[in-house]
Amino acid sequence: MTSIKIKFRPSTIADHEGTIYYQIIHERKPRQLLSNYHIFIHEWDEKRQMVTTNESDRKYLIQSIHERIRWDIERLSSIIRKLESSGWHYTSDDVIREFERHSKEYTIFNFMESLIAKFKQNNKTRTSETYRSALNSFKKFRNDEDIMLDCLNSDIMEAYEAWHRSRGNTANTISFYTRILRAVYNRAVEEEIIENRNPFKRVYTGVAKTEKRALTLPVIKKIKELDLSMTPALDYARDMFLMSFYLRGMSIIDMAFLRKNDLVNGSVVYRRRKTGQKLTILWTSEMQSILEKYSENASQYLLPIIKNVGINERVCYRNAGYNINRSLKKIAKIINLDFKLTMYVARHSWASAAKTKGIPISVISEGMGHESEATTQIYLASLDTSVVDRANDLIISSI
Repeated sequence: MTSIKIKFRPSTIADHEGTIYYQIIHERKPRQLLSNYHIFIHEWDEKRQMVTTNESDRKYLIQSIHERIRWDIERLSSIIRKLESSGWHYTSDDVIREFERHSKEYTIFNFMESLIAKFKQNNKTRTSETYRSALNSFKKFRNDEDIMLDCLNSDIMEAYEAWHRSRGNTANTISFYTRILRAVYNRAVEEEIIENRNPFKRVYTGVAKTEKRALTLPVIKKIKELDLSMTPALDYARDMFLMSFYLRGMSIIDMAFLRKNDLVNGSVVYRRRKTGQKLTILWTSEMQSILEKYSENASQYLLPIIKNVGINERVCYRNAGYNINRSLKKIAKIINLDFKLTMYVARHSWASAAKTKGIPISVISEGMGHESEATTQIYLASLDTSVVDRANDLIISSI
């Protein structure tokens, strides 16, 4: 039988804070585990073995210490239960060593860092980047103050959600970060590091349906015919947007990592980085015309997106994408477009154009590299319905 007691050691210096510590007794052998919590002697209730205060300026600090003590006792109790269920002989020192290991390894920051390192080691670069983004976000929310995994609760997650909303983030953006934190938490539960207390039960972790934006062919033609020769950045962004459209809505990451040797016998042959699916696209004169504008490309890549080869190429591609999208916003203003123009709009526009031309869903699905027609159906469901509307007008007018 192991017991845990909360103790207070006053400071030897008058009017100085003393230290909270835990006394762990196993087989009648007591050991002490110091905490990082410091209080004044009048803030310790010896009879009830708890912190307390009547001072308003210390109220929230004492409440915080009280809550952290509760978490520590729960963690110690959980460690003791695991040691007892193992059937192995253990000592009070084993309890303390395990507690200290938990305190070092199983904080949210440290646990996520270990997962990110594993993802990188297993060449899951994109996953490591999304976890890094979520970790950086949570660090900003916490003002770089780490927290134990088993201390994460629904109040903290609700506060995190509110923090995002105060910064103007959308529901899907908030859910993106929250779902990653939930995956981290669930992994810790699966590895029996913590017990599941469902801290995400009161926050949104779904994916809200967003309105898909697509340009009509006349608008794309208008963008194509813009004279942007005096603004090279806009000219380049327009060219990359058109190239994406010509390449059946190819994503910018696939465009960025196309190699010169992927252009074979008049076709581009590549694998989608998202799904690994192999696609072949006929190379056209329109594509060649853009390529020839950037003939001074000494890199191994086909398109002038990753220009600084040898450094972090993923960073180069992300920076290029950011700059292109920033320029596309300016182009949208030039043509009085009433929504945000990005590289992703090219993909939606190609799908929409194919739909308006009466191209079968199966062909659109294959062209976009979707793994199933069901994905394409969802993709097209919220795109431009003007063709259907015009058909409906014809039907109604004929009555």
